[in-house]
Amino acid sequence: MTTTDLTTLSGLDLMRWVQSERPADIPSIGRLLGMRFDEVDPGRVVVSLDTRPDFANPLGTVHGGIAATLLDSAMGCAVHTTLPAGVGYTTLELKVNYIRAARTDGQTLIAEGTVLHAGRRTATAEGKVLDEQGKLLAHATTTCMILHADG
Repeated sequence: MTTTDLTTLSGLDLMRWVQSERPADIPSIGRLLGMRFDEVDPGRVVVSLDTRPDFANPLGTVHGGIAATLLDSAMGCAVHTTLPAGVGYTTLELKVNYIRAARTDGQTLIAEGTVLHAGRRTATAEGKVLDEQGKLLAHATTTCMILHADG
């Protein structure tokens, strides 16, 4: 079990800790899907994963929910990098546009999330998912609600 008190870390420091430590003892969607935090900067996060047959939809390509989860994670974590310690967020709205299908054969999918607006009550971000050749697979926008401990 981790000994780091996560509540004392700013959002940026928390995301950098996750990037460097890859904590195996903390259950998460990222661990479940095999996500990697490739880049963590203020207002910007890049995550990636390698597809696998478990991600297939009935047509045999990667289910759209995998791209949506990548986008929600990249954009949400980008928002998180703008927040002070003790302040959280949750996704209020997620709009995804799918451009092309992904294969289930170990193809690397790369999602970049970038903050457009970080306010006291809401934040917005945009994101895109690319394959390893740089082809656009999906793009999205999100609105996140900022959760302050004092309400």
